[in-house]
Amino acid sequence: MENSEIIYGKNSVMEALIAGNREINKILISKNIHSDNKISKIKELAQERGIVFQFVAKEKFQPYAEFNHQGIIAQISPIKYYDLDEFIESKEHTNSSLVILDGVEDSHNLGAIIRTCVCAGVDGIIIPSRRNVQVNSVVEKTSAGAINHIPIIKVNSLVNAVQTLKDNNWWIIATDASAKDNYYDVRYDDMNFAVIMGAEHAGVSKSLLKASDFVVKIPMQNSFNSLNVSNALSAIIFETLRQKLINKRK
Repeated sequence: MENSEIIYGKNSVMEALIAGNREINKILISKNIHSDNKISKIKELAQERGIVFQFVAKEKFQPYAEFNHQGIIAQISPIKYYDLDEFIESKEHTNSSLVILDGVEDSHNLGAIIRTCVCAGVDGIIIPSRRNVQVNSVVEKTSAGAINHIPIIKVNSLVNAVQTLKDNNWWIIATDASAKDNYYDVRYDDMNFAVIMGAEHAGVSKSLLKASDFVVKIPMQNSFNSLNVSNALSAIIFETLRQKLINKRK
């Protein structure tokens, strides 16, 4: 099995079973693993869906020793990537949100970003087909199964994707450490919007900054200006949620 064809860890396997949007061929469970509520739930869900699960010797997990697999691995189909035009059409009349990732290279960061987006109610994530980490088993594990609960949209050109969004009345907010405006100065609660996050070192590309309607920063209190991209996204995306919730109470 290639890494792209497995998921590992109790949460990842259980969430894939709950979501039901991935074809799971087989689940391997170590004979040495202590059975708990999650393992029992995984067995129950697998039986309901007619998915084979096997208890195997710990030696079967040796090829995956580098992963924190928790004694459970599932052979699974690759995720289904969504089409941008179809996504936009489905969100035409709602106050929707997207996160666009420009050059994020670390699988753990992508997994953490996906988890944050699901928790905050973001409607989708756009990644480029090149120069960005793709969804793999590490991403699945780090997201704790959240990957199964949000559309991932893969595009060949982020610039073209941004233009398509703008043509459909979406507002684009890019992040940049040298921006004049702070992220909380933008009104997110009355528009469809997409937030662009760049890689830790390179940041958002100049072409995307130029195409954006707003460029914002997270104000720092000292000269150590190196917030992890997943943490930075959390600050911004939960501000957008805060504004939406306040607006609903009015």
